[in-house]
Amino acid sequence: MSQVKAKGLDHVAIAVKDLDKAIAFYQQAFGLELAEIEEVKEQKVRTAIFGHGLGRIELICPTEPGTSVAKFLEKRGEGLHHICIEVADIEASLAELKKQGAPLIDDTPKLGAGGAKIAFIHPKGTHGVLTELRQGPSKS
Repeated sequence: MSQVKAKGLDHVAIAVKDLDKAIAFYQQAFGLELAEIEEVKEQKVRTAIFGHGLGRIELICPTEPGTSVAKFLEKRGEGLHHICIEVADIEASLAELKKQGAPLIDDTPKLGAGGAKIAFIHPKGTHGVLTELRQGPSKS
């Protein structure tokens, strides 16, 4: 059986209702360095990234009601939203996962934070955890 060529855990994403309050908490409580804030218009979220390289923390906050992150917050409240795995070739990874029968939310990549290509795998196929695949430019 073939495998997806994963580079490692890119980030853990936490859904929040108020991005500015959450940023202040992570800075004050843990002394984490805020690397960047970005609005990802295609995903209708604002993101705040703590850390550099693999293993970052990403706070995500919806910019519009009715979006998937807004619905998540309404249903479950703030908390872990997804994990993200960095892959070498997202198209090949999606093809391999589809061949293995994984329930893909995205059959083709879309644009994510930092100009990366992203795609999601449904939690039903990843033992209950929404999982994002990411292929993109190197991070600082």
